[in-house]
Amino acid sequence: MLTISESAAEVIKVVLAGGESGEDSGLRIAATSVNGSETELQASVAPAPEGDDQVVESSGARVFLDQQAASVLDDKTLDAERDDNGELGLAVRE
Repeated sequence: MLTISESAAEVIKVVLAGGESGEDSGLRIAATSVNGSETELQASVAPAPEGDDQVVESSGARVFLDQQAASVLDDKTLDAERDDNGELGLAVRE
């Protein structure tokens, strides 16, 4: 199951607080196929999990994973990192 680091949980809570997200909202990660073989993950704010989403909660942050994303991220950690411009974002770690 995906692990959410403390710093990633803080980033997710900030993102959710920045919009008009409800109490049941979370960050939804969905996998899509690119060029038939590559898998790309896309994150968006969702008001609630979809029917077959796996829900992962940590430190007050909720992440909804579609079935394919849950499979890809099963043994990974969602963490926070700063990019070259100093912007805080999320990254997947082994």
